[in-house]
Amino acid sequence: MHIDILLPLIIYLALVFALSAYAYIKRKKVNQFADYFIGNRTMGGFLLAMTLAATYISASSFIGGPGAAYKYGLGWVLLSMIQVPTVLLSLGILGKKFAILARKYNAITLSDMLYAHYKSRLIVWFASITIVVAFIGAMTVQFIGGARLLESSVAIPYDIGLLIFGIGTVIYTAFGGFRASILNDAFQGLVMIIGAILLLVAIIYAGGGIPQIMTRLHEIDPALLTPQGPKDFMDFPFMTSFWVLVCFGVVGLPHTAVRCMAYKDSRAVHRGIIIGTIVVSIIMFTMHLSGALGRVLVDDLTIPDQVVPTLIIKVLPPLAAGIFLAAPLAAIMSTINAQLLQVSSVIIKDLFLSISPNKQYNDQKLTRISVAITILFGGLLILAAWNPPDMIIWLNLLAFGGLEAVFLWPLVLGLYWKKANATGALCSMFAGAICYIVLASYHIQLMHFHPIVPSLIIGLITFIISNPFGKAGKNYALDSTQN
Repeated sequence: MHIDILLPLIIYLALVFALSAYAYIKRKKVNQFADYFIGNRTMGGFLLAMTLAATYISASSFIGGPGAAYKYGLGWVLLSMIQVPTVLLSLGILGKKFAILARKYNAITLSDMLYAHYKSRLIVWFASITIVVAFIGAMTVQFIGGARLLESSVAIPYDIGLLIFGIGTVIYTAFGGFRASILNDAFQGLVMIIGAILLLVAIIYAGGGIPQIMTRLHEIDPALLTPQGPKDFMDFPFMTSFWVLVCFGVVGLPHTAVRCMAYKDSRAVHRGIIIGTIVVSIIMFTMHLSGALGRVLVDDLTIPDQVVPTLIIKVLPPLAAGIFLAAPLAAIMSTINAQLLQVSSVIIKDLFLSISPNKQYNDQKLTRISVAITILFGGLLILAAWNPPDMIIWLNLLAFGGLEAVFLWPLVLGLYWKKANATGALCSMFAGAICYIVLASYHIQLMHFHPIVPSLIIGLITFIISNPFGKAGKNYALDSTQN
């Protein structure tokens, strides 16, 4: 075990817990339940940008993505830059309108917003169950990434690393709530940027400069320098699918949408778009390029996901390696706390409270129940991550696609189409989910596209066709008679 590398990580985790303690104390002075899940809608532009970027940038961006770039070369670096407009699209499409309606209906969860538009408990239940199921896969990936990071860098056995990382992350999320999440996202975002840039610089220096690295990559496999990669893996349908899955479709991700409910004012949105886009661009480019160029320094990895931890140890002094290992750790932790809080809010507000809508609970009791649910669910995820696959990026993309297939059109059309109603939304959600599950389960690729592409097309067509069979003009949130 590398104590000199572990020490900076311990200090980093101590700072994370300190911010969570501050958030816990702060929450005691306000509406606890609303503050626990959306921070009483007080985020400024910088915090909005950092929390969106840090939530989106996850184990796939720091572990899985660079692992894919290590395997497929510079083409994957180019492909990863498709993700640059994610903050712009999320805040641009949802943005002000989403936040205004969220305040009007006192919405705390995504299901609250869907109910405001469609007044259908069936939609709320289906949406809630979908979030819980999909996030089991998505968060399992994050726990695997954190454990692998400790295993590869500090020589802690996978199962022990999983327990240390998992328990620590669950505890700080459970007690800190949303306010701790956004404060830590800001801190972790800065750590990610610094760590990503310095790692790339160190790799280029250790490899003898860009020209020498490119020459060596060409010797290993000339296809590593092409846009399509080895065996033309990244063809047009794959690139198109990837753009839909990790760029346009991100608008439909619940933990991204919730961030759009919690900012303070219009100025926060404008600053958030600019700062968030810059942060995502820097981290995506530097981390994926590090994975591709790192093939020259370590060409014998059987598990591509180990490339970033291995490179950090190889190209940086022990103390510096410990400091910069906090970057991928930050990416993973920021995503887990966002998704874990989302699941907790869904279980407590959209499922638990809807069973007995007339029963009154005070904020303090609801917050305590939420903390308990967060801890319990986190424990189940640790168990789910006990036997990991070799490349976590595919499991993460599978969970992302399922959420997008269900939520994208009900969210977007609910904001911009006054005639959108519960019938159209529910049929679209079912059609998108069934199509995605069938195509993904049986590895069916229509015209070589990822299942998300036909699933979103079918979901949109189903929404439009089935909508006239419902109550025409009954998008309750946009209906002029309701405003």
